[in-house]
Amino acid sequence: FKPLKRQWKAAGVYEAFIIALFAEMYGFPLTVFLLSSFSGMSLGFGHIQGHLLASLLSMTGILSLETGWMLVMFASNLLIVIGLILVSSGWEEIHRANGGLVTGGIYEYIRHPQYTGIIALTIGFLVQWPTLITLAMWPILILMYYRLAKSEEREMEERFGESYKECKRRVPMFLPGLKI
Repeated sequence: FKPLKRQWKAAGVYEAFIIALFAEMYGFPLTVFLLSSFSGMSLGFGHIQGHLLASLLSMTGILSLETGWMLVMFASNLLIVIGLILVSSGWEEIHRANGGLVTGGIYEYIRHPQYTGIIALTIGFLVQWPTLITLAMWPILILMYYRLAKSEEREMEERFGESYKECKRRVPMFLPGLKI
């Protein structure tokens, strides 16, 4: 279960993101304190008020706090579930291939479903509980996974040659229809 040495950087950034997210979510809500102090808004420290997007929807009069909270929870949980499905389906395809090139299943649509799943999962967390620390760390996390994906692609080209290069030409990196 130990990641390869080259994977520690991305794993470390992901773990730091999750720790920062949950430390602030269940610890002292620094973001709420700072936003309340500097903006003059009274956000409150209740559980529902801590969901900043729900509070924003409520303060602007778009939705009630409770309806905004339900919408935020639905959207974030949907992204989290989609992320988990992508990670698990990608892992399942790789496991089934037994070391071979994977081009079927979810890999017909995106080359890095597990990283796309992690991105969806973290966006779900950010929708549910955006904090200053995690908003600052998220782009770093995405950059680390992008760099890891590019590194893995170089290895795949060396290992599978033209077969993988053809796959790269056909299949987008992270999102169907987005040729990155």
